[in-house]
Amino acid sequence: MFAQVYVNLGVTKLDHPFTYGIPKELEDAVKPGSRVVVPMHGRKLRGFVITVEDECTIDKDKVKDIVSAEAPKSGEGEMFALAGFIRERYGGTLGQALSVVFPSTANAAVKTYKVVRRTGDIDSALAELLSKKRHSKYAEKLFSILQKNEIFLWDDLRQDYDIPSDVIRKAEKQGLVSVEKRTHLRNPFENMKGLTQERPQISLNEDQRAVLDDFLKNKPKVSLIHGVTGSGKTLLYIAMIEQVLKEKKQAIVLIPEIALTLQNILRFYRFFGDKVSYVNSRMNASLKNEQLERARAGEVSVMIGPRSALFTPFKNLGLIIVDEEHETSYVSGKPPRYHAVEAAVERGRLCGAQVVLGSATPSVSSYTHAINSEYTLYTLEKRANDACMPEVSIVDMRAELAAGNRSILSRKLYDGIKDRLQKKEQVMLFINRRGVAGTVSCRECGAVIKCEHCDVPMVLHRDGFLHCHYCGAKRPMVRECPSCHSRLIGTMRAGTEKIETEVQRLFPKSRILRMDADTTKTPDGYRQIISAFSRKDADILIGTQMIVKGHDFPGVTLMGVLMADLSLNAADYRASERTFDLILQACGRSGRGENPGEAVIQTYQPENFAIVSAAKNDYRNFYRQESAYRRLLHFPPFSHLLSVEITSRTEEGCISMGTFITGRLKNAFPDLFVAGPTPSPISKIKDIFRYEVVIKDTSYEALIKARKLMDEAIAEADAPKNADLWYDFD
Repeated sequence: MFAQVYVNLGVTKLDHPFTYGIPKELEDAVKPGSRVVVPMHGRKLRGFVITVEDECTIDKDKVKDIVSAEAPKSGEGEMFALAGFIRERYGGTLGQALSVVFPSTANAAVKTYKVVRRTGDIDSALAELLSKKRHSKYAEKLFSILQKNEIFLWDDLRQDYDIPSDVIRKAEKQGLVSVEKRTHLRNPFENMKGLTQERPQISLNEDQRAVLDDFLKNKPKVSLIHGVTGSGKTLLYIAMIEQVLKEKKQAIVLIPEIALTLQNILRFYRFFGDKVSYVNSRMNASLKNEQLERARAGEVSVMIGPRSALFTPFKNLGLIIVDEEHETSYVSGKPPRYHAVEAAVERGRLCGAQVVLGSATPSVSSYTHAINSEYTLYTLEKRANDACMPEVSIVDMRAELAAGNRSILSRKLYDGIKDRLQKKEQVMLFINRRGVAGTVSCRECGAVIKCEHCDVPMVLHRDGFLHCHYCGAKRPMVRECPSCHSRLIGTMRAGTEKIETEVQRLFPKSRILRMDADTTKTPDGYRQIISAFSRKDADILIGTQMIVKGHDFPGVTLMGVLMADLSLNAADYRASERTFDLILQACGRSGRGENPGEAVIQTYQPENFAIVSAAKNDYRNFYRQESAYRRLLHFPPFSHLLSVEITSRTEEGCISMGTFITGRLKNAFPDLFVAGPTPSPISKIKDIFRYEVVIKDTSYEALIKARKLMDEAIAEADAPKNADLWYDFD
């Protein structure tokens, strides 16, 4: 018999399996998914078995045998299939896909300890020992101890009872004891105080109960829960998990890293106790690996974490929940740039688990799947416990400027903050500056310089030209606004530190906390800010998007959204969707306690449909207009995009590679839309230049063919060197 074995050599040309013979003594161990050691070029390398075959197509005399093999662990066959899906759909090498589903933390050290167990007739052995005139006092001591208990820690016998190692080993040779090596798998909750409280009851309202009943009755393969902020989606997830655990199955809960707060995790722990564990990016590799091993061993049944938690090695997975499914952090930033939502749906299909997506602001793609009946749609339109949504108002900053107010705060927001400080209530100020580097807008009328061909904002580059990153068009930088002819036009720059200084100047007696990348460089910094604001040690919390995700502060009754339209200026076809999401999520932080909430949205584009829809909490109106725009301009999900990022240490390397691949693509696929190469929005990071090529087609399969052609082309001898390609779909 023969096996196709994949060895990750890190070389694209060798990204394929190799044929090896299976020795008779290893036939039982060698199966698809087995980890093996094989000879290659005078070395012994580790690899994975892809397939097992009766015959091979090459000269059998040249085929070497597998050296050793470890049978695949439970569920690993399904994970290999998932790795194949990721490689095929998102590109990259099979080695990269395997490293995603079998993370490197699996090689991290796990703490072990030894135990000594009584296995023989200790009473007879002790009597025989005492009958001798000369005998070891340590052996007598060991046997006497083992008469009292069946098992002891090796270290306890050595340190507490002072018994030498050779005495224990001699007893082992005599068959009186066995020495076993065990693994200590730590529980990340074990050092936390106050978690032993009585488990609360799951009490659902009428709307939540209706969703749960339908979910349990019809068992949809993939469902989307569209619930307003504060509608109780988490409690509904908990009720679903409870049913899965009753069936002796396991559940995975994906939460975006930015919302993966201890507060969120403890909601699940309080219901399910030590059946719950979690992983996150702040865990060291050893502790993270121990949580995966606990899942494999059946110690835990619910794993919570960011996208990497999707690959938890559960043996009988019954449910995958993707909370805040619209979040962009579910897309991997390094190759293969897989989408965790799509990968979750595929894993659910492979193992027969139900998949639940949840969001107050579903992605346009997921909602389209739902209204096309590809997913089952559930809706929660009211907040739990009949809590009211905050009162939301939009402030036109153009009118503020015309009235002579040049402050970062509108008069309405200033008055609101002053009122909350007098009432001893809390305020949050959200600065919406996501993804806007290089975009140009007018401060007087709010107009944004857009591409006339694509209706997306253009980006100012070092060459002084405005570039479109979707069709490659460019134009000179404007000196005045083409709409109102104001010269107050340029790229927007506003930081949390500057805003903190201004707010402190306006309200000198207020206690202010700032949450951004600088103040949360360490996990302690993040926790300290959250804890302090929860204890009401501060009156105002200022921050970027990290303050609007996953937090519940009952004392907050006013949310101010500063520069609400700034993210509309991002050079991205999803800019309106991201803006709607951020504003609605931000407004949803207000009024979660006993007192009613208010939100003030400051903008230079008060008529923009994304801002108006978010202020009215009207997702359907937003979806109607956004989907019409995307359908008209052939953007996903009504068409498909493949963004190819080209990186090189020289700008010439990027341009040369970009020109090479676009030429090949246009020759092979004349009907395919291909644009570029153009500089990326951030065209240089750490001395590495970055360019983009954009490919568009109605068929996803056409983009996969294009990706495969590019992989083949860059492996050719005449292909430009010293440049790399990275693929990002839709």
